[in-house]
Amino acid sequence: MAKKNSSKIEHPIKKTNKAGEHKSNGTNGKLANIDIKKLKPTKEEFQSALQVMLTARSVDTKAMNLLKQGKTFFHIGVAGHEAIQTAVGMILNKEDDWFYPYYRDMALVMSLGVTPIDFFLQCFAKADDPASGGRQLPTHWGSKKINLPSQSSPTGTQFLQAVGSALASVRKGKPVIAYVSSGEGTTSQGEFHEAVNWASRAKLPVLFVIQNNKYAISVPVNEQSGGKDNSISAMMAGYHNLYRARIDGTDFVKSYNTVTEAVNYIKEGKGPALIEAEVVRLLSHSSSDDQKKYRDPEELAEESAKCPIEKLSKQMLADRLITGEELEKIKKEINELINKSSDEAMAAADPLAEDAEKYVYDESGYKESLEYEKNEPSGKNIVMVDAINHALHEELKHNDKIFVFGEDIADSKGGVFTATKGLSTKFGNERVFNSPLAEASIMGVAVGMALSGMKPVVEIQFGDYIWPAFMQMKDELATIRYRSNNAWSAPVVTRVAVGGYIHGGLYHSQNIESIFAHVPGIFIAYPSNAADAKGLLKTACRINDPVLFCEHKGLYRQSSAISPEPDDEYLLPFGKAKVVREGKDLTVISYGVSLWDSVLAAKKLEADGYSVEVIDLRTIIPLDEETIYRSVKKTNKAVVVHEDTLTGGFAAEVAARIGDICFQQLDGPVRRICGKDAHIPYSPILENEILPNRSRIFDGIKELLEY
Repeated sequence: MAKKNSSKIEHPIKKTNKAGEHKSNGTNGKLANIDIKKLKPTKEEFQSALQVMLTARSVDTKAMNLLKQGKTFFHIGVAGHEAIQTAVGMILNKEDDWFYPYYRDMALVMSLGVTPIDFFLQCFAKADDPASGGRQLPTHWGSKKINLPSQSSPTGTQFLQAVGSALASVRKGKPVIAYVSSGEGTTSQGEFHEAVNWASRAKLPVLFVIQNNKYAISVPVNEQSGGKDNSISAMMAGYHNLYRARIDGTDFVKSYNTVTEAVNYIKEGKGPALIEAEVVRLLSHSSSDDQKKYRDPEELAEESAKCPIEKLSKQMLADRLITGEELEKIKKEINELINKSSDEAMAAADPLAEDAEKYVYDESGYKESLEYEKNEPSGKNIVMVDAINHALHEELKHNDKIFVFGEDIADSKGGVFTATKGLSTKFGNERVFNSPLAEASIMGVAVGMALSGMKPVVEIQFGDYIWPAFMQMKDELATIRYRSNNAWSAPVVTRVAVGGYIHGGLYHSQNIESIFAHVPGIFIAYPSNAADAKGLLKTACRINDPVLFCEHKGLYRQSSAISPEPDDEYLLPFGKAKVVREGKDLTVISYGVSLWDSVLAAKKLEADGYSVEVIDLRTIIPLDEETIYRSVKKTNKAVVVHEDTLTGGFAAEVAARIGDICFQQLDGPVRRICGKDAHIPYSPILENEILPNRSRIFDGIKELLEY
């Protein structure tokens, strides 16, 4: 039912100086007051629009009835939002444009080709649900037939992803529009403002549609928006390149006209557009809500009188675009279709319990097909930060879909640690560029680019500042493959400097691996030397899973981390630990700086007659359990050493697994030598007390040897 656009839409409204009419020579800084007499859809488009709106409304009615019958569990209705959504779906190009809708966008997705049976398959959580295979709540849209990535539940995360898809299309040289929507309440989220900022600054082809029904569940808009008259559009007045319009979103013709003009503005390269469509919410926020608890009956009656379907039906009847008999026939046919679709979906196969853990990671076999460790690293000795830099150079040359960005990463700065030095000079500012100082923006845009087929390799300057990006990483990056039932993936590589021992104080010394290890769907690398760093980073740039790449700042130029440089074909597999020192009396499992302190302790203990085996994990996720268990079963004692805190550190996970699997072979308790449960202070004296220093590591290992 969606209409395909030509490559350029003619401007529908010419400049005029008549009072009350909109001037269309750019709308920056002005609200757009559209004269609806200027442009109207054709008769066929009117009829198509009405059919979409009626279908969406009928699905609402059926879904609520199924809930009352106890056959389903949840629903979020579209009733009252149909006009603006249908207009967008008719005007945008479903073959090329990108769509990041929110949960109430049923009329939009149905205008793009999502069918009632698609909806009911999700409603009943069936195996053939095209959006998620029964893994997500109903009204969480997704389709590979359209550029419609599987939607998640957090409000506002979609905005930055839309910016990423728009940026990817520009980088490909084939700009298309990325549509993204939400209710007015979500515009209180910081990521909304970050997205508008990035899109406006870069003039990206993003269409923001804010469907303002004046309630964020129960919180009214006057308690949400600081814009003039609580307007979202007015709140965005400072963005010079942003087209802004505030319209009656229950009026289909007004919606159609405004979307047409906004799309034209975007296609002319002037910048993004934001439409604030004032709509009505005719149902409660969701099936779990009862709006009668917080809305007056008079207000609800007034809202019902603004029903967009009633408005459009009356207008079409008055203009003789449809007869009463034709309207009733359409309604009857739609009801029959809805009932049939519901029955078919209910009878469809359920998901299999044994598939519940599938698609947390890539299962295509691609990463297993790569040729690893083709040779021994034999180049000149190199420090770790330079090895990382060389890996990025090689992978940018190897794959033109790789884009590197983050804060301060472009030349002449080249990153605060020079890890990206020379990249933008060699590969250009289109592929290597500075981002805004906003970690959520970096990650959200990277996710959108990855969904669009790019391979972003982003830098978060310090692990201490990754937390604004955590929502995007935990709820979006890590879940997209699983929640889409393997339809979508976002293999973003996130490089981040971590660790202490450099007198960086509380906010430049954190370790973050244990927190991210709790998030299924993200691989975690933590190399301890230059060769491993290069080999693992090159692998991260090639595999189809997202990777958190932890780079210890204290090892960037540390002599212990220097190694011969691998060549440009050297890849190191994830999930393969390395025995860096063989022994028979005790096993030490470690990584990062603590690995080298453990090696030093093992060398000193050798003089006392002890033989200590030291294992470098190299990757936290996946964890090489086989190497750990084989060693512990040989030595019968185990110590896990890292600089992160004792409580909740990853050592606890390793120790627990050793206890489970190797209990009968153990001749002593599994010990942990870790940082103390405190923040990392600036003073070297205090820092040395908190972090596991060399003497504490030596004494801890020796104590267990003597147990």
